[in-house]
Amino acid sequence: MSQITVKEVKTRRELRKFVDFPNRLYRGNPNYVPAFFGDDLADWNKKKNPAFAYCEAKCFLAYRDGEIVGRIGAILSHKANKTWGTSRMRFSQVDFIDDLDVSRALFEAVEAWAREMGCTQIHGPLGFCDMDREGMLVEGYDRLGMFITYYNHPYYIQHLEALGYRKDTDWVEYRLQTPEPGTPIADLITRMSDRLIRQGKYHYADLKHRSDYFPYVEKVFRLVNEAYAPLYGVVALNDEQIKKYAKKFVPLVNPDYACFILDAEDNLVAFGVSAPSLSRAMQKCRGRLFPFGFIPVLRGLRKNDTLDLFLVAVKPELQGGSLIAMIFSHFLQSAHKNGIRFAETGPQLETNQKIQAQWKFFDKEQHKRRRCFIKDLDT
Repeated sequence: MSQITVKEVKTRRELRKFVDFPNRLYRGNPNYVPAFFGDDLADWNKKKNPAFAYCEAKCFLAYRDGEIVGRIGAILSHKANKTWGTSRMRFSQVDFIDDLDVSRALFEAVEAWAREMGCTQIHGPLGFCDMDREGMLVEGYDRLGMFITYYNHPYYIQHLEALGYRKDTDWVEYRLQTPEPGTPIADLITRMSDRLIRQGKYHYADLKHRSDYFPYVEKVFRLVNEAYAPLYGVVALNDEQIKKYAKKFVPLVNPDYACFILDAEDNLVAFGVSAPSLSRAMQKCRGRLFPFGFIPVLRGLRKNDTLDLFLVAVKPELQGGSLIAMIFSHFLQSAHKNGIRFAETGPQLETNQKIQAQWKFFDKEQHKRRRCFIKDLDT
């Protein structure tokens, strides 16, 4: 067997190969969905990713006979370690062929750097922050992915367990069926929403055009910081990160699928942001918008039967109440108008009972599960 060599990514050309590797590994797989190629490149660029204000990172490629056979990223988030009182390295964007020697060589490279930096544990896959993809797929390999999540072969799990990694936490995902108008569930959601509006406590922000979002963008991400703070591995987004993720998601969002809820003093207390599924479009364009990849993306945004729920957040002191019904009522009206029949929730922590309870209104299927692994390092 030829020797495996692991090299740190140093050049832009090598970084492009790092980002492109899963597109080659999963070529022809009907359920793999690429991410935006340019976004993944920018993630590892210190000049373009504001997370480098508190993170250090390296990328590694594994070679055999001059051919790339695996990749892995490593992220040291000083902010996460300070927030959670840990000493952990994150692994990220890991992919490899079905060869334990390859996966071992990749993880040994990350573990060596982690020890060098004084870390006592490694966990992942995680990104620079909670807005990035996270979690390794452990259930749902036969289901179409989302462009905001990872896809991976089943053998990844066996490799990690063989290398001493164990479960730290899981996220689950649901596929929801949108209830038709006039059904008991749809009527219940509408009544709950209408009652809150009649009471005068809450109202919808007036969103008719994308330009109407901008006064709320910063408030939305401030609420994300507040509502998501207790969740696994979350660190607060800084001002530059807020600008980055606003630039990424705002162009994808149609006013039909954005819902900002204000209290009587016009303070943002809850919101929901979603978009028609881009999974098939991303497969067609292979994650590249140019020169012609934007065409299937625009088509996917205009005509679709599935909605991807990107972000839903409620002020912590209002969580568990009926405020969520206003968000669902807005989405159901838009879904019916635009021919949406299903919704994908994206990953949510299996231990987050408040968010799990939100889906009690819907006919649902828990169809995917993804995992964060952890390993204690020998000093």
